[in-house]
Amino acid sequence: MAMTTNLLATSKAVKLHGVRFFSSFLSRPNHFLACRLPQSITRRVQTSCCYRETSYKSPEPEPSSVSDGVGIIRFLKGKTYLITGATGFLVLIEKLLRASPGIGKIFILIKSKDQESANKRLYDEIISSDLFSHLKQMHGRSYEEFMKSKLIPIIGEIGEENLGIGSEVAANISGEIDVVISCAGRTTFDDRYDLAINVNALGPGRLLSFAKDCKKLKLFLHISTAYVTGKKEGTVLETPLCIGKNITSDLNIEHELKLASEAVRKLHGSGEIKKLKELGIQRAQHYGWENTYTFTKAMGETLIQTMREDAPVVIIRPSIIESSYKEPFPGWLQGIRMSDPIILAYGKGQISGLWGDSQSFADIIPVDMVVNATIAAMAKHGCGNSDLKVYNVTSSHANPLRVGELMDLCYQHLYDFPLTVIDLARMKFHSSLESFTSSVFDIIAKQERGTKNEGGEAEESHTTLSFKGRGILNYFVSLARTYEPYTFFQARFDDTNTRSLIQEMSMEERKIFEFDIKSIDWEHYIVNVHLPGLKREICKENSS
Repeated sequence: MAMTTNLLATSKAVKLHGVRFFSSFLSRPNHFLACRLPQSITRRVQTSCCYRETSYKSPEPEPSSVSDGVGIIRFLKGKTYLITGATGFLVLIEKLLRASPGIGKIFILIKSKDQESANKRLYDEIISSDLFSHLKQMHGRSYEEFMKSKLIPIIGEIGEENLGIGSEVAANISGEIDVVISCAGRTTFDDRYDLAINVNALGPGRLLSFAKDCKKLKLFLHISTAYVTGKKEGTVLETPLCIGKNITSDLNIEHELKLASEAVRKLHGSGEIKKLKELGIQRAQHYGWENTYTFTKAMGETLIQTMREDAPVVIIRPSIIESSYKEPFPGWLQGIRMSDPIILAYGKGQISGLWGDSQSFADIIPVDMVVNATIAAMAKHGCGNSDLKVYNVTSSHANPLRVGELMDLCYQHLYDFPLTVIDLARMKFHSSLESFTSSVFDIIAKQERGTKNEGGEAEESHTTLSFKGRGILNYFVSLARTYEPYTFFQARFDDTNTRSLIQEMSMEERKIFEFDIKSIDWEHYIVNVHLPGLKREICKENSS
C-alpha cells in the first residue's frame, strides 16, 4: 500500500549531521524496547510504559528438498511481461533484470502522447534512475543497450477502454506475453471518487480482459493492499474477496460508478474536487472501509474474481510498504509516503504527538521483500493452472511492530541526527482528536509568538493563529484523520500462504529472493536503514 502526501512548504531545509547514520543507544535507553526479548519467546513483557507482545512461535520454514525449490530462475528465463504502474514500482523491474539477465521483454504501459515522449519517459524515469546502479556496473558501457532491448514502452492508459493501446500494437504484443502484472493504481487515501473508481476498480478488469486474449498467458498477477478487506478485528485471512460472501451483497459496483459519474455531471466550480473526495470517503465508510483507496481497491479485486473464468490469478496484498531492507541497496525510497510525513513533521518539531494508540500495529514491510515475494509467487503459480491464490505480505503476525516502538526508534535516531535545531522529546500519544489538535495549536502559536518577538513586536495571545498558522493546523488535523484507521489498527494479517511459499523455496532461492519477515531487525531497519534513506530522499527532492 502506498500513499504520497505533500509536505508543508513552511519546513526548513533538511540538515544532515555527519555522513554515517547510526545510533550508539548508550545515553538514552529505548522507551519501548528496553526489555525486548528474542522472538522465539512468547510472553508479554512490561517496559517503561507499554506491554510488548513478542510474535507467536510458528514453525521455521525449512528449505525445499527439491534442489531448485520453486524454480524461480528457471521460470524467469525467457519469459515476456506486460507491467502497468511500473514507474511507481521500480524495484520490481530492477530485481527481474538483475536476477535474470536472460529474461525476455518487459512491455511497460506508459501514458504518453506519442512514441518519442514515451521513450523519453522510459529513459528519464527508469533507465537513468540511480536505483539501477548495480545493473550499470554489471553491463558497463552496454547498460543502455541492454535496458532498451528489455524494456519496451507501450503507449496506453489503465483508465481507458482496451487500456488505450492501439489495435495493431495490441495484436502484436498479445502473442508474446507470458505474465501480466497489475501494479497501477491511484494511491491517495482521500482521492476523488470518480478517478479512484476508474483506475483502482475498473482498471484491473480492463487489464484482465487484455490478459485473457494473450495466447501464451501463464499468470495474471495483481498488486493490491492488505487493508483491502476493510475494517476488521482479529486475524485477516488470505482469502479472495467475493460480493455476497466476505463482502456485503449490498455493494453494487455499477451503481457506485453511476453515482460517481452523476456527481461529476452535477458538480462544477472550485468546490468540485473537494466534494468528489468527500463522496469517496462517505461511500467507503458506508460499506465498512476506511477510505476511498482501500474501498476502490476492494472493488478491483472483486471484479478480478468475477471476470477471471479459468485465468490463473495471484493477488499480492502488502501492508505498509516502506524503503528497501537490503536490495538493490538499503534504504532506497521512491517518494515521501506512508508513515514518512508524520516522522518528518515530528523530527522538525511541527508536531510532538500523534492521535493513536501506542500499542496498535505498525504493519510495515520493506519494498524489496514485497518484490521478492511477488516474484516467488509468480514462479510458483506461473504454470497456467486455473486457480486464484492470495498472499498477505505483512509483518503483524510473523514479526509485529507497535506504533509506539516505531516512534521510539525514530526518536533515537532523530535525537542523534536531528533534522533541525529543536529540543526533541519522545512522541506523545493522544486518545482524542481534540487533544491532538490542541497540542499542534500550541506548537504553532508558540512558533508564531517567537517569530513576532524576534521582529520586535509585542507578544500576542496564543488564542488565535495567523492565516498561515490555521492552514498548517488544518493540514495536520487532516493528516491525523487520514492516518487514524492505521494508528489505532489492532487486527493482524494471516500470512500462512506466504510462510508456505518460503518453505517450498530452496536455500539458494531464499538467499536470492529473501522475504522472511521474521528476519527483520526492526531496530536496525528503522534507525540505520529507513531514516537515513528518508533523509537522502528529502535532500534529493529539495535539490530538484
